[in-house]
Amino acid sequence: MSDYTVQLSDQGTVAVDDMILVKGVQAGAGSRILEGFKPLFSAEAVTRLERNGYVISGKTHVGEFGLDLVGEFSYYADKEEELKGAAAHLVAQGAVKEALGVDLNGAPRRAAALSGVDFLKPTYGTVSRYGVISCAASGEQMGVYAGNVEGIKEIMDVIAGHDEKDGTSLREERYDYRTDLAVEGKRVCILKELFDRAEEEVQKRVTAYAEKLRKNGVAVEEISCDLFEIAGTAWQILMNAETCNNVSRYDGVKFGYRAAEYKNIDELYVNTRTEGLNFLTKAVILYGSDVLSKSRYEDCYGKSLKVRRIVAEKFGELMEQYDAILTPVCSKTAYNAYEIREAFETVFQESVFTSVPNLIGIPALVSGGVQLMGKQLNERVLLSVAGSVERAGE
Repeated sequence: MSDYTVQLSDQGTVAVDDMILVKGVQAGAGSRILEGFKPLFSAEAVTRLERNGYVISGKTHVGEFGLDLVGEFSYYADKEEELKGAAAHLVAQGAVKEALGVDLNGAPRRAAALSGVDFLKPTYGTVSRYGVISCAASGEQMGVYAGNVEGIKEIMDVIAGHDEKDGTSLREERYDYRTDLAVEGKRVCILKELFDRAEEEVQKRVTAYAEKLRKNGVAVEEISCDLFEIAGTAWQILMNAETCNNVSRYDGVKFGYRAAEYKNIDELYVNTRTEGLNFLTKAVILYGSDVLSKSRYEDCYGKSLKVRRIVAEKFGELMEQYDAILTPVCSKTAYNAYEIREAFETVFQESVFTSVPNLIGIPALVSGGVQLMGKQLNERVLLSVAGSVERAGE
């Protein structure tokens, strides 16, 4: 086990997770295979924060490449951080004011719900991905943890906006993150299929949140929608395929961990990856290789791209009727420790709650232990709806 530890300075205000580069600070992405790697530049979001007077107080643990539930399989983390999510836990404790996290497969949103803090995964392309250790470039997005929506607004106002260094960055220089829009008369729907998949305590949390919205004049109703399970499967296929391609760069030659014993270049690659990657990442690579193979490409990867387009269209039709969607963000209010060989199936099952925002690039906000989803570039509605509940203080 490495002696790499994450240090937090007393005066710092913002922490960043280990998928985000900070110049001169080890970026391990929770993986042994990046042990000792220190970047020569910082992520664009980090640069913007520092330029505006924020102090980056330290790095927080993530599960290897952000692929697990909440960070439980980080090579570097200690047991206390296993099933909480390090960044969310620090914000909840008040150790840092806010934190940045990369949402690849919903882990930051799950962690925020478990720790009782807010997390916004913004619209894809609104925050630069420059300086993010990329796994699934078509859906991963940097977001913000904070104690409330005002904290999220504060950081998003700084880090969002076009970055010419990021080819996926949208053109707008600024976005609207107001938290005080009038919510009376807004319409929110609860998706029956996702609600029914959650345990009773989570269902109670969603129901209680809906009642708070109703008290604020928001119309809430339950509907049936069959998009989310198929969308979850499509995102897992795309995410695994893209991650398979991206982690192929880690071979022990130029940077990071290198196996001590090998006889030739092939053994160097094999031994380094065998020793440097955990079981979950290897499973993702194998599955990604399979869906990209000649015999499976069209049936799996190609079809998932078509599903992405259909889901985006159908979601757009749904959002013509509603201002936001209210769902659980995970099936439980707490996770128990489990074996890493169960991780691929466990994460797949939980990702049904979180996959749509990654698949089609829409914003998703976790607040009060529940999730609100909305149409692209409409974060202000989600923040205002959640803010109305937070300000009520119930």
